[in-house]
Amino acid sequence: MRRTSLFLATGLALAGAAGSANAVDDRLMAMVTSRVSAIETKMIGWRRDIHQNPELSNQEQRTAALVASHLRSLGLEVRTGVGGTGVVALLRGGQPGRVLALRADMDALPVREVADLPYASRAKGKHMGKEVDVMHACGHDGHTAILMATAEVLAGMKEQLHGSVKFIFQPAEEGPSEPAHENGKDGHIGALAMVDAGVLDNPKVDAIFGLHLIPAFPVGTIAVRSGPILASGDSFTMKVTGQQTHGGFPWNGIDPIVSTAQIVMGLQTIVSRQLNLSKEAAVISIGAIHGGNRENIIPDSVELLGTVRTFDDDMRDDALKRMKVTAESIAQASGAKAEINFLKPAYSATVNDENLTARMLPTMKQVTGGKTVPAPKLSASEDFSEFQKKVPGVFFFLGSTGLKQDPKTAAPNHSPKFQIDEAALAVGARAMTALTLDYLGQP
Repeated sequence: MRRTSLFLATGLALAGAAGSANAVDDRLMAMVTSRVSAIETKMIGWRRDIHQNPELSNQEQRTAALVASHLRSLGLEVRTGVGGTGVVALLRGGQPGRVLALRADMDALPVREVADLPYASRAKGKHMGKEVDVMHACGHDGHTAILMATAEVLAGMKEQLHGSVKFIFQPAEEGPSEPAHENGKDGHIGALAMVDAGVLDNPKVDAIFGLHLIPAFPVGTIAVRSGPILASGDSFTMKVTGQQTHGGFPWNGIDPIVSTAQIVMGLQTIVSRQLNLSKEAAVISIGAIHGGNRENIIPDSVELLGTVRTFDDDMRDDALKRMKVTAESIAQASGAKAEINFLKPAYSATVNDENLTARMLPTMKQVTGGKTVPAPKLSASEDFSEFQKKVPGVFFFLGSTGLKQDPKTAAPNHSPKFQIDEAALAVGARAMTALTLDYLGQP
């Protein structure tokens, strides 16, 4: 999500002139558009620089230094090393008012880029102790550049701002890149680590906005919904232990493979028969099964990896409890033993505050010329939810597919072919700036 200097004409109220049909005064919106356009080339340059030099979770030293240097050049109060490699900057407006936070994530993924671009990543990094290729395959380079630009535009309006803006540049949204024991207290990283560090205090934040580039929509489009917009995400491991024996004499041992097969199917009945799907959707998926090494030996144990996705935290808690009971009971029925472990960090559902979303919707429509559409619920996860658990928040999707390309065929987030149309960056900066002016300008 991101930045040049600008001056607001004396006497122009941020809340908008009386009689304006739009959420933000048309003259003010025209000024925002002009100022963002003036730094669009610089914003694209930031994004390409970050894209070419990606860094994995909690390793974003270079990116954080770039961000901090820029924010200091704007005269903001800057803190570094927040919740790991996070950067936080405060812009105090010239007039009293509320405090709004804007958030961007900075980390990249262990993915090898295949796009033929002059600024394509050839970077390497260390993920879980192994050297890997690193790429911004989820658009966080764009998020960072958008918020850098937003900070620059708003810094030029400092004297006219009613309240303050806190810019949060967050590490480790994608989860850990190091073993769990190296992640710190209780595996708290990313947004949760920043919350632990008091990022929403001193001064206390009243609301928070965030965005995410997504190729499912064309450039110029914003997609948003009130209530759940992204699912919770829990990863788990399971070990099913039996007793090894010859494949020709299964009665002489306890077959963990058969127990595992029964458990996998039993877990699906939690979704289909035990959770109230008329309320929200839920998914339990097994992504890996490892056990045995040849055809005529029944192994001693089988290990599984999986994920759970829900859109309601009560359903989430219920599903996790039922999974434990189901796995243990099915294994016990055949004399085996099942141990399930839910990994940290985990993600809560991202839930947009209904009142705040309704208040901000006219501004989103104004920024996009009416191209603001209802967002579907996506079963991906985001730790922006940790901020929303503390203060009202709105998280929205920013279309990133070029107008000459079909979003249905565009490479999705996390793909090695993932690309964005950089025209989306200006739309994002206009949106974040206008939402700030709207929120701080309202009584």
